[in-house]
Amino acid sequence: MRFNTLIPELTVTDLRTSLNFYQALGFRLEYERSEDKVAFLSLEGAQLMLEQFHPTGWNVAPLERPFGRGINIQIEVADIGPLLGALEDRLYPLYSPIKEHWRRVDSQQIGEREFLVQDPDGYLLRFSQYLGEFDAES
Repeated sequence: MRFNTLIPELTVTDLRTSLNFYQALGFRLEYERSEDKVAFLSLEGAQLMLEQFHPTGWNVAPLERPFGRGINIQIEVADIGPLLGALEDRLYPLYSPIKEHWRRVDSQQIGEREFLVQDPDGYLLRFSQYLGEFDAES
């Protein structure tokens, strides 16, 4: 297995609940250390780790919901449709509905379809689908 150079590790309240959520979205369980309540997941090249809260973990302050305040984790996928379908099937609410955005990056306009959802602990996930790009200066 090849590991990305940046892998977010999220402290979660209940590992089973979080695994159910992420696997319903299509994340693959790469490995789990049940004795440590740690899991490593991937989706189309994105990787993340989940670790169930414990008092001796890397906790810099008391955890209060929603976890991860001040950050959203963008995950690009080939097609956001199946993710939306999985959330809808489970009646899981979106934080922000699907939108199309075109953003300037230097002289290019880059398009994405995206939506945001909070995981069971409130981490904000932004799933995006690449739409293409064009020269913004033409």
